Order: sequence, then C-alpha cells, then structure tokens
Amino acid sequence: MWSSLSPELKVYPKILGASGYHVGHWRKNWGPGRLKGWNGHPVGMGYKEGFAEFLADRPDDAPFCFWLGAYDPHRPYKKDSGEANGLDPAKIDLFPFFPDCEEVRGDVADYYHEVGRFDSDVSEAIAILEANGELENTLIVMTGDHGMPFPRCKGNVHDSGARVPLAIRWGSRVEGGRVLDDFVSLTDLAPTFLGAAGLESPGEMTGRSLLARLFGGDPLDRNFILCGRERHTPAQEKPSSGGYPVRSLRTRDFLYVRNFEPDRWPAGTPNRKLAFKENAWLGDCDNGPTKLAIVARRERDETYARCYDLCFAKRPSEELYDLKEDPHQVNNVASLAVYAETKDRLSSLLMRELEASGDPRVIGGADAFDTYPYFGGIPTYPGDEQLDAYR
Repeated sequence: MWSSLSPELKVYPKILGASGYHVGHWRKNWGPGRLKGWNGHPVGMGYKEGFAEFLADRPDDAPFCFWLGAYDPHRPYKKDSGEANGLDPAKIDLFPFFPDCEEVRGDVADYYHEVGRFDSDVSEAIAILEANGELENTLIVMTGDHGMPFPRCKGNVHDSGARVPLAIRWGSRVEGGRVLDDFVSLTDLAPTFLGAAGLESPGEMTGRSLLARLFGGDPLDRNFILCGRERHTPAQEKPSSGGYPVRSLRTRDFLYVRNFEPDRWPAGTPNRKLAFKENAWLGDCDNGPTKLAIVARRERDETYARCYDLCFAKRPSEELYDLKEDPHQVNNVASLAVYAETKDRLSSLLMRELEASGDPRVIGGADAFDTYPYFGGIPTYPGDEQLDAYR
C-alpha cells in the first residue's frame, strides 16, 4: 500500500480498454499509491459525478467497464451516526475478541451505517442501468477488499480480516437467487471479467474465471484458499521499515497461519517512541473507539486484556484454528498434540503452494518486501487526554 504500480503490469481495465471498452471509475480505485509512467489511469478515466456521468460520456453502444469505489466505510465515523439513523447497537452481534461495551457497540453501529451508505450508492447505479435499458445485460459484482477497519479485522488473515461478501448478478445470463459455497479468491474476478468480454487472460493472472460456475457448472475443484500479507504500513520499530509477513491456508474445517516474523508486532508497535515512523502507535490498526477502549482498559480488566492480546500482542510462528469448535478463530490449537497431524499436513501443503508460486518468503528474496517506498501516512498516538477518556 502507498507505493507505486508498474506500468508493465497487465491489469484488466487496460486490457478491456484496448479492446474497445469504455472504462472509468469513481472515487477509490487502485492503491492508494503513486502512479508514474502510465499512459492513462489503470482504471480508466475518473468521473467526479459518478456512474451517470460515465454512461453519458460513453460512445454510442460501446461496451463498458466501470469501477464504483467507495470511501465508505473507511474511518473516521461521525459518532452515534448509526443509532441516529435507526441502527440499534444493542442488537449487534459482536466478535468475541471485542469487549462488549457501549463504546464498541456504538462504533460498530457507525460502521454499519457507512456500509449502508455504500449500499445506497450501488442501488442508485443499478437504477441508472435499468433506466438506460442496460440492467439485464450488465455483469454486476459487489464485494470488498478486506474486513472492517477494526482490531483483528482489516490487515489480518483470519476470517474477520480476509473473508468478504461477494454478490454477483448478470440478469439475462445467470440464474439468480442462488447461494454458492465454493472457495473463491478476489484474484478470480479479473479472469471472470475478461472471459465475459470474450478475451483471454494473461498467463501471469493466477485467478480462475468463475463464469462456468455462474452458468450452472460443477463446483470449483478447490478445497482450500490462500491468503497473504506483507507490508500494509511500516509500523514496526526502528530500524525496520517492514510490515508483518504472514500467509494462511483456509479449508472448510481449519485455518492454518504462518507468521514469518513472529518477533514483529502484527498490528504495529505499541511503543510509539521506538517506531520507525514518528509517533506511530499500533500503526497497522486504524484509530477509533474500539481500539482506544481495548488499550485504555486492558490493565484493569481481564476481558479487555484478552482482547488486547488477540488484537495487538505478538503471535507465535504458527496458528491453527478448528473452525467447527471455534468459528471466530480465537483459540490457537497449534501447540496441542491432538492437532499435530493436522497442523503438519496443512503446513506442508501451504509451503508447497508458496514454493510453486515462487513466493519470496519461501524461495528467497523476501527482504525486498521491506524496502519498497511508502508514500502514505500512519495511525499515530492520539494523545493522553483522548486515551484517558476511555479509561
């Protein structure tokens, strides 16, 4: 994040644009980061007024591809906006690694309100398609890039950070009303879009087209999904400008996690005076009421202390979660003898997959991940007064 994008990369919007598609975007698209050397934006032309302006600018009957991005539900939120707009904080089902308190429930309600605002943007775009007679002929995909911007969510490979909603509609082509439980990666979307346009995917695209499955074909022959993370922000202690390298393998019954640098902080150092970036404080987790409440109360309340350990403390090199017994992945069973065979099997499978894909964390060269430029900001210490307000 907040680095650069090589113009040599073959991204699907540029491929579609070269094939005659009208391509554009609104608000958050690629990145964030800096672009240099590109002939045009990698996601096409930007439209300040949104989807209606994009369609009005379309050449007659040209096929189109539009990225409808969102700054919702990024932080910050207007406090109590969720409850003010009809959401009842008392009815929210909290993750077990969140403390159950008024501040956290209100924070999650405010997040849900912003999710609803994005839902409204999508609804308006669908209405525009219908008014233009394009709804039934348009492939619509709605998803997110990570979990909610809360502790142990965004920036983590547990389900709370890596598992996102995915809804697909293609009115005249795909039967609606179905719920599919195949293992799908967001890397599958680019080949799916190119396939829908009748185009071949470049060999370096590792995802797989979902079209056959959407058209009623057999389930995908996958029994696991891979996830990984390197540097989200340079949130470690001096002299390291690195991130928190981790890879995971998720089956239907287990989540196996390999933390390659367990001496690093998974959510960034809590020691702001030692941070690589000045005053960075738990800099891989956005500041907000949930984060502040957990940190402020952990020294006097065992529940908050456990939440702090799950969200911010250092982690062992291996994690294993039994999803039937522990769907929210809070009880690491990697050290238990009864799970030794399962852990070894999943570890071997993960390492084989990473080696086959040329992952530098396995084949060598991973130090480069820590040296790429970073042009963005980072969450900083909010001050004693703001933290004390949550004690």
